[in-house]
Amino acid sequence: MRRRGPFLLAAVWTAASFLGACAPVGPNYKRPPVPTPPQYRFDEGPPRAESLADFPWWQVFNDEALQALIRDAIANNLDLRQAAAHVEEARALVGVVKSALYPQVNATGNVGLQGSSNDDSPVLHGATAAAAASWELDLFGRIRREKEAAVANLLATEQGQRGVLVSLVGDVASNYILLRELDFQLDIARKTLQINDQTVAYFENRLNGGVSNRLELDQVTANRAQTAAAIPDIERQIGITEDALSLLLGRPPSPIVRATGSFTERRPFAVPAGLPASLLERRPDVVQAEELLVAANADVGAAKALFFPSVSLTGLLGGVSGDLLTLLGGPGLVWTAGAGLVQPVFTAGRLKGNLKAAQARYDAAVAAYQKAALNGYREVSNALISIQKFDGTRSERQAGVDAWQNASDLARSRYDAGLVTSLEILIADQQLFQQQLLLAQAIGSGLQARADLYRALGGGWQP
Repeated sequence: MRRRGPFLLAAVWTAASFLGACAPVGPNYKRPPVPTPPQYRFDEGPPRAESLADFPWWQVFNDEALQALIRDAIANNLDLRQAAAHVEEARALVGVVKSALYPQVNATGNVGLQGSSNDDSPVLHGATAAAAASWELDLFGRIRREKEAAVANLLATEQGQRGVLVSLVGDVASNYILLRELDFQLDIARKTLQINDQTVAYFENRLNGGVSNRLELDQVTANRAQTAAAIPDIERQIGITEDALSLLLGRPPSPIVRATGSFTERRPFAVPAGLPASLLERRPDVVQAEELLVAANADVGAAKALFFPSVSLTGLLGGVSGDLLTLLGGPGLVWTAGAGLVQPVFTAGRLKGNLKAAQARYDAAVAAYQKAALNGYREVSNALISIQKFDGTRSERQAGVDAWQNASDLARSRYDAGLVTSLEILIADQQLFQQQLLLAQAIGSGLQARADLYRALGGGWQP
């Protein structure tokens, strides 16, 4: 009968594994309702399933220099590296929680020696060796709910990493577009300064020849100084933007290589927004908020399971002997098996308070998820209207530049003919310069709005 002990112990544990397969207590997750419009606001035309976010970033941002910067950022960005470490941490924690579903086995051993003052050679007094096992039966699903919460937190962390990647692509693109815009403004300012220098030299010659006066020269000189003062400010903004891009690239502040060519000839890419319902599955922050909601829902179940009994099985198999050679064999073999039950009776409101706290966290997670979805719709809508209005602004600014360019040329011709004063030239030059800078801003803002739309739709995450 003594030899049947280990087999009986195994049979008890096998039967217990079936008892642990009961459905866990607590609510199963169900996605809460979120008001979803049939079409994005300011989205022109009928709704389409195709979306700008379906395209990888290297097809959307058709600029080799920008593509190289994005690849560099993905490889070296420190926020992305930190997010990847958080994912590994969450994955490890899933394993920690999951281990509670299985038996825990520990090996123990003890050796005793005995001697006396009359004998210098101690003798073996006794030795024990055993394998002790314990297993908490998850009859009411507390451990399974905890595992469910850990897995949801892992998925949320992975979506957080994806969110960092989406933001990284968008931030690199936005800063690069701003850099190109500032380059265009700097080129405008330098060319305008050259024209102003020619104008100052022209009026100096007229003053020296006695056909002009000091007032005209002072006016065009002051206009030239105003143009020259704009150049250091634009250069300052370029340096700051390059430093911001350097941080995104994970490098010390350094110059940024960009494409050459005319900034005004850049053609905006198409902007199909897609269906609003797909945003819930595509935007990483929305998916992350939902995974956190799944985790909060599982925590409610785990909190409810604490009200029910906790059942544990314990077992020990080993040997006791005075001889190490016969420790695990012979008549010294021993085993024990037992079961324990703990039922909370009085906890002074601890379990109720814990459940209320879990339910409150779930309610907060529901609100956070719904807000994330609504904020996604808002950002897409804002990007769409920005694209429309900046495109309209660009057309009007271009018309203004063309008109003031003609006015500047005409003012000089009429001044040479003695029909107008130098003030007409001064006004035309000042307005032309300002309109050119505003045109550069309109072009850059339109391109940035498209980059913002791509990010708002959840694009840019493809490897």
